[in-house]
Amino acid sequence: MSLTAVTTLLEKYGVDPKQIGRLDIGTETILDKSKSIKMFLMPIFEASGNTDVEGVDSTNPCYEGTAALFNCVNWVESSSWDGRYGLVVCTDNFLCRVYPERLVRLPGGAAAIAMLIGPDALVVFESKLRGSRMSLVYDFYKPNLTSEYVVLYGKLSETSYSMALDSCYKHFCHKFEKLEGKQFSISDAAYFVFHSPYCKFVQKSFARLVFNDHLRNANELSKEKLAPFSSLSGDESYSSHDLQKVSVQVTKPLYDEKVQRSTLIPKQIGNTYTASLYAASASLIDNKHSTLGGKRIILFSYGRGLASTMFSLQLRDGPYPFSLSNTAAVMDVEKKLKSTHEFPPEKYVEIRKLMEHMYGAKEFATTKDCSLLSPGSYYLTEVDSMPRRFYARKTKDGN
Repeated sequence: MSLTAVTTLLEKYGVDPKQIGRLDIGTETILDKSKSIKMFLMPIFEASGNTDVEGVDSTNPCYEGTAALFNCVNWVESSSWDGRYGLVVCTDNFLCRVYPERLVRLPGGAAAIAMLIGPDALVVFESKLRGSRMSLVYDFYKPNLTSEYVVLYGKLSETSYSMALDSCYKHFCHKFEKLEGKQFSISDAAYFVFHSPYCKFVQKSFARLVFNDHLRNANELSKEKLAPFSSLSGDESYSSHDLQKVSVQVTKPLYDEKVQRSTLIPKQIGNTYTASLYAASASLIDNKHSTLGGKRIILFSYGRGLASTMFSLQLRDGPYPFSLSNTAAVMDVEKKLKSTHEFPPEKYVEIRKLMEHMYGAKEFATTKDCSLLSPGSYYLTEVDSMPRRFYARKTKDGN
């Protein structure tokens, strides 16, 4: 998926691989416990004679893509920058997250998203407007290195997400007020984009931000209805179903205005983990590209374990090919979603069993059946005895 995303981006925007000076990957899908996935992408650049490419992988569930993005942006903003583009890839495969049979099969997907980083971009980072929360939480982890099974505590994970959201928003607001000299509120951003475990949780999270604004006296939205919950402690507010229900109800119109448009891809393909936040961002650009120029977007990145950051972007319409309208055309979200193939749950279980059987295997060749792949897609052909992995690319004529 990463090979496909990177090659497609370079080709569609007419970027020579020699113009890339840094490549950062965010993933927890481990192919090798030592070697970065970035190295599997280097043949794209080596073919053009470019081996001078900085960066390696970042790893932490669902957050590593944001860490990779910050690393690459910081490089472009630093004295180390050599004038070339940076490239960030956020990629994960839900099939790598195997839950024991007794656990519910959580909605999830697989994705790779590539982002080009450089000057005069249509997405401008407000680098001083970031609030982070990092804590050790055992809500999701893989303690057995010989197995792909995870240990998951769902309720703790949901509480941790809300706790991290509160903390990041608090730090973000403090930095905004220090920088701008005024109190921040929901109304200061045109749109909000969230890491999306599932979209109903996104709606609850946005409602949580509005409740935070209520506690800070930062807005008058439904003050009357939220007032009865003002005296709740943090722990009490996380477990209060009444607060959750009322806050979601009163913020529904604002949610539809500022958040709903970013949920198209997550609704269709599920949780894509490190790609989730950026799939949601792509949904927003696809849906609202004609009106996004000059708008501020607030993003919340969350990874279990936990690592989280709330940060701010300003969008501006750049010249072709780096314009909002052309970016939406290149992504072509609607066409991609329509080209997906539907399979019954039984097929999913069959694939799961095959993957469990093949976990750690070597000396095998795949069927090389790429009939369901779009032209230009890469696919695995063989793992040899050493074991090394080999890939091929589907051509336009289907081979």
